[in-house]
Amino acid sequence: MVFLPPPHLASATRPSYAEAYSNILAAHRRSPLTSASSVIILVAPDVDALCAAKMLAELLKQDDVMHRIVPLSGIADLERMRDELMTYAELHTLILLNIGAILDLPSAEWFGDFSPQLRVHIIDSSRPQNLSSLFAGGEGGERVLIWDDGGAEDLEEERKAWETLAYEPEPDSDEDSEEEDLPEDQEEDDEYEAGSASGKRRSLGEGRSPGKRRRLDADRPPRISREQRDQYHARLDKHYLSGTWFGQSAAGTVYILATVLERVDNNLLWLAILGLTYQYMRCLISREEYDKYHSIYYDEVFRLNPPPPANDTQGLASLGPDDNSLRATDELRFALFRHWTLYDAMFHSSYVGSKMGIWKEQGRKRLTGLLAKMGYVVPFSKINQRLTLLDSFSIPQTQQPYSHMDMDLKRQLRTKLDIIAPEYGMVELSYPSFVRCYGYHTQPLSAADAVEALNALLDAATGVRMEVEVEGARNGGEWFGGGRVWRASGKWGAREVKEQQDEGHDEDANAEGRREEVDTEAEGKDRDSWLVRNFWNAFDALEDIMRLREALGLAMSVQKAIIRTGSSIIDKNDIRMTKGHRVVQLKQGPDLALFTHPGVLYRLGLWLADALRDRVSGANVGRRTKKKSLPLILACWNERARTYIVIGMNAALDFGDVKKNEFGLAFLDAKEDSGARTRHSSFDTSILEVNEADFDKFIVEVYRTKEKY
Repeated sequence: MVFLPPPHLASATRPSYAEAYSNILAAHRRSPLTSASSVIILVAPDVDALCAAKMLAELLKQDDVMHRIVPLSGIADLERMRDELMTYAELHTLILLNIGAILDLPSAEWFGDFSPQLRVHIIDSSRPQNLSSLFAGGEGGERVLIWDDGGAEDLEEERKAWETLAYEPEPDSDEDSEEEDLPEDQEEDDEYEAGSASGKRRSLGEGRSPGKRRRLDADRPPRISREQRDQYHARLDKHYLSGTWFGQSAAGTVYILATVLERVDNNLLWLAILGLTYQYMRCLISREEYDKYHSIYYDEVFRLNPPPPANDTQGLASLGPDDNSLRATDELRFALFRHWTLYDAMFHSSYVGSKMGIWKEQGRKRLTGLLAKMGYVVPFSKINQRLTLLDSFSIPQTQQPYSHMDMDLKRQLRTKLDIIAPEYGMVELSYPSFVRCYGYHTQPLSAADAVEALNALLDAATGVRMEVEVEGARNGGEWFGGGRVWRASGKWGAREVKEQQDEGHDEDANAEGRREEVDTEAEGKDRDSWLVRNFWNAFDALEDIMRLREALGLAMSVQKAIIRTGSSIIDKNDIRMTKGHRVVQLKQGPDLALFTHPGVLYRLGLWLADALRDRVSGANVGRRTKKKSLPLILACWNERARTYIVIGMNAALDFGDVKKNEFGLAFLDAKEDSGARTRHSSFDTSILEVNEADFDKFIVEVYRTKEKY
């Protein structure tokens, strides 16, 4: 076996994370060519992988190991990078973060033909894992090391089935025919060969006469029957065809490594918490799974931090100017409520919005009624006519920034919600989480808010024009409520401005024809350019609280676009029902360019799934199960590339539950059967880019193929 078990399952014969890390250090120190190209970290563009890369970079920095971090967008980008890595003679360690778990990495198609000194470490939270990467022996298999979270221990039957099918010949092979034709007396005199240590038989014909056949030794089990082979095939099909799900976060895996190395601190713990929070907010893990890991980090927070003040129930008080401690708290399911108005935070929350139906006028009235019942809104019709003109224009508490609300109202908010919110069907308005203090520099930041800001930077820091609200511009302040165009901070934002200026200069000098030519030829290059800029924007924000707080305004703008587009889809009845699938096709709208980014389109799908959960009946996940789900296909037209970004998801009918996503396999089969021209613009197999001309036939094949799973 070539997977690394977690430390509590390790033994003298089964090394774990710490031994693998020690081997990385040893290989680097004994290599005569130690450069940044000796250790390369390939990172997927998501918050979990981003945090894991930051943690791993910090550990390598402490050990004086030069390394290079390379963000990748998807499978196509990985293929290009693989060809480039073939030219790196000094490369001895390759680390993949949230990349490659499902790929057959020991094969020649990926890393099987690389130098024997190369070791490929896979730290990926996606499941299922490729059995060849987990269990293959030999030179190619030992090259790939899977950092497992303990789930591979439960794959004993899958391992047996895979090894049998990989190392046993087919029952109708030529060898069987030769064996059947041999006389009985010759069978008794045949030669035998011993099985190899890996369980794979040696090649035929070496050192033997043509008339002789080979036979396994007496210790080898008898050849399996066709029925047994079919059962093994069914077992492997169940493993791969059951859909995708997620295990321990990549950041959590690296935190375990830091724990074993005795190097944990608040910075690494915070990054691990962000990785877990990202998984929960993106509905990649269930509430039960989240609570399991939360309890571990809860103990770590109290182990590494002083106790909070006794009167600080919300974790908002810093102990001093340099207080960077972590606090456990309950997080409300309101979008960025500490930095927004209370009304906007509830209005733009997927949980509150789905319960209230805020896309309709009646739903917005229900939300106002809830706040009025809590005593947070005073209807203007009841305002005493004797109030002064200034008082009559006073802003209700729910329309003021949360930080400016009356302290008494903020203290009573959670208590009143617990009493009144169940009347509106909202019984899970909070979940356990954490906040981090930043001394007197700024207010504490919650893990959920940090994840929202990082998501916004990864998706929209550059590459799309976004307007953000200016603080103080609401209700007629500063140019009567105007906003400003978002510009990323630091050198990455400056680089984008320079590129735009150069592009404008070229347009003036060479007219429109040259610009159209550049747009057509460099579409893929442009996408990779903004993706790389966005990644480094987010990477730098992990250690710069001011830059992270600036990104909160961008996160609000992204959330507004999601709610605006989602409400329009439902209000205009743009969801069509076809063969048990709900299909949404975005072709126009003010935010169309934003939704060509897979991360934002995926969040729109999550919002639609929440909105539809209480209003539509579910569909069977498969023919052999009675479980229910909400299969949703969301497609957005990329006008510039003339393609559709297509996302498929199986949303659970119960809030907090998670269903395995079977659309990845359905998309792959539909691509082959329809002959559609596609591109994997993400490492999530349920996200695919389809050529505009092939979209209709691709979707038809998805309907047909999905019925098999």
